Amino acid sequence: MEEITEDPPTSAVLLDHCNFSQVIFNSVEKFYVPGGDVTCYFTLTQHFVPRRKDWIGIFRVGWKTTREYYTFMWVTLPIDLNNEPSKQQEVQFKAYYLPKDDEYYQFCYVDQDGVVRGASIPFQFRPESEEDILVVTTQEEVEEIELRNKELCKENQELKDNCLILQKQNSDMQAELQKMQELQEELKTLKNLNKKLENKVKEQKNSWETELLQLKEQNQKMSTENEKMELRVDKLQAQLSIQEKEMEKLVQGDQDKTEQLEHLKKENGQLLLNLTEQRKHQKKLEQTVEEMKHKETTATRKQQELMDQNFDLSKRLSENEFMYKVLQGDKEKIEEENNLLKRENSRLLSYMGLDFDSLPYQVPTSVQGGAGQNPGLVYGNPYSGIQESSAPNLLSVKKCPTCREDFVDDIGDHTLEQHMPVFCLSCPVCDKIFSAGERQIFEDHVFCHSL
Repeated sequence: MEEITEDPPTSAVLLDHCNFSQVIFNSVEKFYVPGGDVTCYFTLTQHFVPRRKDWIGIFRVGWKTTREYYTFMWVTLPIDLNNEPSKQQEVQFKAYYLPKDDEYYQFCYVDQDGVVRGASIPFQFRPESEEDILVVTTQEEVEEIELRNKELCKENQELKDNCLILQKQNSDMQAELQKMQELQEELKTLKNLNKKLENKVKEQKNSWETELLQLKEQNQKMSTENEKMELRVDKLQAQLSIQEKEMEKLVQGDQDKTEQLEHLKKENGQLLLNLTEQRKHQKKLEQTVEEMKHKETTATRKQQELMDQNFDLSKRLSENEFMYKVLQGDKEKIEEENNLLKRENSRLLSYMGLDFDSLPYQVPTSVQGGAGQNPGLVYGNPYSGIQESSAPNLLSVKKCPTCREDFVDDIGDHTLEQHMPVFCLSCPVCDKIFSAGERQIFEDHVFCHSL
């Protein structure tokens, strides 16, 4: 056996199974214990002639071309090519070259043109276990898998409908912040459903991979039986040639042998038909696996979209909470300024000799219909009986542009300016002014700037 000194000849062309019966692998175990050397036994049939660049590789089950080998060993040519091919050959793989995982692998004999001439049944590298059970897939199980696939499609449609419901609730979130908790609970429910869907997809994928390996093993067994039948036909043909020399004595025996030969040919044809059907079923299973991979990708994309929507909702909630704190601070400042104005008003009335509690300072005298009082004063003239003729010339009156309340000119513009923030609300973004009675409209206007 030669050492591994160069890369073996391979081919990138997808191969069929037409030449897999020219080399037969013998005594292949279902699994090999890791850490030990593995000896591969094989037999060359009479229809195959080995060459110097032939090699045996270990391939992961599901390979497409001979370039996908894991490791390989060169095959030693027999001394006498005329007699040795029918005898059992062997190569030994060292432990440090072998795979370390528990995936399924198989031996493949590849000639120097990169063409596979024989393949073994699948095996694993793992410790011995008593739980190895051969599972046979029935038509009922295949139908159950297809039914389960339809149910997954239905659940996927339900997820899409739930996504539309979330979008509608997102638009309603601008008016009712309390519904945020309900949306978060629904989002958690969708995530749980998505996780369950992913687990179901993984389980279906693992089940199909197991079924595919079993079908490949059955295919290998059918090929082995077919080769045995060919050998038996060859033996019968040899016996037939010997019996032809004694045709006159064994006419009846010759007819029996001919009938047996025809029966064997029919059985061989039936085995070939069964092999073709197994290949078609294998292709259908591979297509189904690809479809499940596509559905798994779609479910992952939907999950990412839901996570993005949850992030946007959380961001809007933070912005609304910040705007609420800003408005609450403005409200407290306005209340403090209003209290200062009230104290200032009380001080001015006290300075004028009037009682703040006894005067209706919120209602001007002109509104109350005092025809005999001076219309230029806010609270009436306490000295109207003495200086009625000169009062209009002493004080001048200014009106608030919002509430139309009168202010005495000698008090100063400072009081009117302090009065304006109490009864006027100014937008901090566009400087638009609202009256105190329009506080709800003002808050809605400021909230719209944050959208």
